[in-house]
Amino acid sequence: MNRLVLGVATTCIVALSGCAMDGGTGRPQGDMAAAGASVMLLDASGAQKGTASLRQTAAGLQMTVTAMGMTLGPKGLHFHMTGRCDAPDFTTAGGHWNPTAMKHGKDSGVGPHGGDLPNIEISADGTGRAETTLAGAMLTGGATPLMDADGAALIIHAAADDYRTDPSGNSGARLACGVVTPT
Repeated sequence: MNRLVLGVATTCIVALSGCAMDGGTGRPQGDMAAAGASVMLLDASGAQKGTASLRQTAAGLQMTVTAMGMTLGPKGLHFHMTGRCDAPDFTTAGGHWNPTAMKHGKDSGVGPHGGDLPNIEISADGTGRAETTLAGAMLTGGATPLMDADGAALIIHAAADDYRTDPSGNSGARLACGVVTPT
């Protein structure tokens, strides 16, 4: 009897606090603006090459990436579909996050992938910064969240993304990889 009363009381407290769960996934719906994640970008030797922070907003997934210790020029930047970054080539991160089965690139006419991001420009001192918002993207919850059962990774590539060549934008080798980690 006491367990039943405790269960009912807990259910009532959760309902009154506005902490409803998202469609049986066990993720709180609450304030989406509070949802966030971070990424530590490492190269194949394990040296830190950058960081990223992600924040869920009403407009989509807002992201800031900083890079360091890189060579001069634009580099492709993409979310990949699996939260694994095994060296030396980071292929365990899989292909680009593509929840809507589009072709690669904003300039392809049939794209972009959900994981297609603007290039990050690396300056002569080896650092770079990129800020963007993925319109309509969800970190968690919804039909196609970035953080699904096997997670997600962020990768910096060796060359610029041409924004049209499928599947990777002709962006070259994977230089740095980091697992997206909820904060």
